[in-house]
Amino acid sequence: MVSHRGTISPSLLKLQHLSYLDLSQNDFNGSRIPEFIGSLKNLRYLDLSHANFGGPIPSQLGNLSKLETLYLGGGIFDQNYYYYNMIFRNKFPKLFSAGNLEWLSHLTSLKFLVLSFTNQSKASDWLQVVNQLPSLEFLAMNDCDLPSASSSSLSLVNSSTALTGLNLSGNNLTSSAIYPWLFNVSSNLEFLDLSRNHLKGPIPESFGNMVHMTDLSLSHNQLEGGIYRSFWSMCSLVTLEMESNHLSAFGFIQNTSLCKSDSIQQLRLAENQLTSSVLNEMANLSSLIEIDLGYNLLNGTISESIGQQSELSVLRLAGNSFDNIVISEAHCSNLTKLRELDLSYSSLTLKFNSDWIPPFSLNVILLSSCKLGPRFPEWLQTQAEVFVLDISDAKISDSLPIWFWDLLGRVEYLNLSFNQIHDTLPNTSNQRTYDSLPLPPVGFSYGLQSLILSKNKFFGSISSMCSFSYTEDLKLVDLSNNQYSGVVPDCFAQFPNLIALNLAENNFSGPIPSSLGSLAFLEMLNLHGNRFSGNLPSSLQNCVKLKFLDLSNNRLSGTISFWIGQSLSSLVFLSLQNNQFNQKIPNQLCRLKYIRILDLSVNKISGTIPRCLNNFTFMVQKVKLDQTIEHVLNVHRLKQGGIYLGRSIVLNYIDEALLVWKGTKQMYAKILGLLLVIDLSSNKLIGEIPEEITSLQELVALNLSRNLLTGKIPQKIGQLRQLQSLDLSRNKFSGSIPSSLSELTFSGSLDLPYNYLSGKIPAGSQLQLFDPSTFSHNNGLCGPPVTPNCSMETPRGQLERGHDDSDESMKWFYAGMGLGFVVGFWGFCGAFLLKSSWRHSYFRFLDKVKDWLYVTYALQKARLERRIQT
Repeated sequence: MVSHRGTISPSLLKLQHLSYLDLSQNDFNGSRIPEFIGSLKNLRYLDLSHANFGGPIPSQLGNLSKLETLYLGGGIFDQNYYYYNMIFRNKFPKLFSAGNLEWLSHLTSLKFLVLSFTNQSKASDWLQVVNQLPSLEFLAMNDCDLPSASSSSLSLVNSSTALTGLNLSGNNLTSSAIYPWLFNVSSNLEFLDLSRNHLKGPIPESFGNMVHMTDLSLSHNQLEGGIYRSFWSMCSLVTLEMESNHLSAFGFIQNTSLCKSDSIQQLRLAENQLTSSVLNEMANLSSLIEIDLGYNLLNGTISESIGQQSELSVLRLAGNSFDNIVISEAHCSNLTKLRELDLSYSSLTLKFNSDWIPPFSLNVILLSSCKLGPRFPEWLQTQAEVFVLDISDAKISDSLPIWFWDLLGRVEYLNLSFNQIHDTLPNTSNQRTYDSLPLPPVGFSYGLQSLILSKNKFFGSISSMCSFSYTEDLKLVDLSNNQYSGVVPDCFAQFPNLIALNLAENNFSGPIPSSLGSLAFLEMLNLHGNRFSGNLPSSLQNCVKLKFLDLSNNRLSGTISFWIGQSLSSLVFLSLQNNQFNQKIPNQLCRLKYIRILDLSVNKISGTIPRCLNNFTFMVQKVKLDQTIEHVLNVHRLKQGGIYLGRSIVLNYIDEALLVWKGTKQMYAKILGLLLVIDLSSNKLIGEIPEEITSLQELVALNLSRNLLTGKIPQKIGQLRQLQSLDLSRNKFSGSIPSSLSELTFSGSLDLPYNYLSGKIPAGSQLQLFDPSTFSHNNGLCGPPVTPNCSMETPRGQLERGHDDSDESMKWFYAGMGLGFVVGFWGFCGAFLLKSSWRHSYFRFLDKVKDWLYVTYALQKARLERRIQT
């Protein structure tokens, strides 16, 4: 917790006998470390870490000759941020910098030195300085951008015989840059962390000389092969971390005979290339507390002997290929201390008798994509201590049992998604009032944080959520792809820390609740595929942290609110697709500089395309993008008896969205963050394509089809170098196809039909490889692929267009003729009906015509008869 802000007063110098100074976990707003601290000559302990200091480290600190402990580095201390970054290997902002570290060599009494997360990229003398600290016991210089040391430094022997702990992780050090010096340092090392570097090749035998080693981490490197026999001379080794390498062999069982007894307790070997034999060999290591073999090449059977690991507390086998291998009671027979079980994504089948009582009481249950069903697993009823439960995609097709409510007394993370679970009405004798939402209305005693019930068969109303208690910790609610219905209750003010809310693909109706505007931490809101109606509530403009907003496929109406661009400036994804929004696109929408996907298609939007779209920074400039759009929700720590038994469990939620891509609707999640899309299709937009849109050089897909756009296609459209999909069909574009369009190397789709384009299709490009339908129904396009050339024949598109135009003209001819007949007929008849003198004259005229015709006919007949007789 930050307890002090501002600056440090020089009055501190009055404390000349001060020996202990701790200013950590404060916020000094990037200010420099005061040089006068170097005048406190009696200091033995100085901690300036995680206090948001900045600038260079003052060399005056080298005057503290009595200093034994020095902590520097890090930004503002935040526990969740710290664990998240450590797991995902991101780095803190390096606020400190150093030209060289010569001043450190004067601190000859120094025992503990922590410079983590400081910028030491120019400190080429770092190894020489370390070698000059005779009393140094612990050194942490992780995530410091350390430069490669000189060959002379690498050959030096450390003058300290006391060095027992060394952390150089996260520095991109190579094998040749660190091994020569490392194997010359004191053999008294007990703790060594070289993770997240660039170590390559086999593991050196020299590690076996570190006989006092208890904790060794070589994870996240590029080590390969197996382990030498001498490696197991480290008989005191308790923790071995070698995740994320290329290790393929681990024949250590026979080599442990070098030691009198097994000391190894934690084996973290995830993300390598190890096979099933490793797991079966581990069954003989009786002291193991933690086994992590997740995401290797394990397959085949799992020996039942693993059930005899009586000390085992953490077992992780996730992400392997145990296709249809059955786990039975025998595999768990003696796992009395097991607290975390992670078998997710391993294709295992858990088959237990319905009356089986497990010997363990789990805190973490991660069984996603294992086969537990079709019945709801009865053995879960005994797991009263669980706080993380994930049984998603577990092939369960059953109702929730009544006892399930009692199980959730401590749960913080619940994931039942991708099953066929449906509701059941519990016995009302327990005096609880239940709604259709499968949760107890009394809430969760320890504070539910994440609730994922998506892709099941839950139905009915969710109004009972308004009666939940202990809702302050709730950060994620995902009820998507179910059969919920009715009006969403307007009670979200009681969920103040909600980060993600997903109600997509249900049958909700009515207005969007205005209380959503009270969610100041909301980053994700997905209401896609319901029947919400009315205008957008203006209260949503208070959700200033929103990154993902999907309101598509509803019945919303009104104008697109200007405050979306003004207040929701952090939006990365915005979809209002398939609603009834009208009027023009507000210019304020151009303020969404982080936007990656903008979908306003299938509405009634009119007006012109804003010229300010070139303010979309991520579409104009090349920016490193995250592959997914995700939200970090919480960090869980698993401990037993004060001992940390497992890695931190970071719960993150990945957004997904339905997009039209290359003419096909697809659901995107894992690469959603990489797509840069503008879709304004199926509206009533008019005018020309603004020239400014050609500056969106990182744009991947542009869809302006089915509008009323006119004018020419911009000549500079070829500047959209990353474009993979372009759809301008069914508009009123005229003129020729810009030659710059031929410069694009489409790997996707191009659609230009049903316009008034003419002229020759640009030659010598990929355009000739498209199907002729890409250019059909235009006025006069010619050249490949429409015709062999522009002189042989009228393009098929032109003939079709001419035929269409002829048909259209005939329709107007017949319509005009009919209208003329009606007007002429009733004009003529109306005159005789209204004026009697005209009527009498007309009939007298008809009598004369009749007599004339009769006489003429008689004379012609007589003449014909005479000719026949003669």
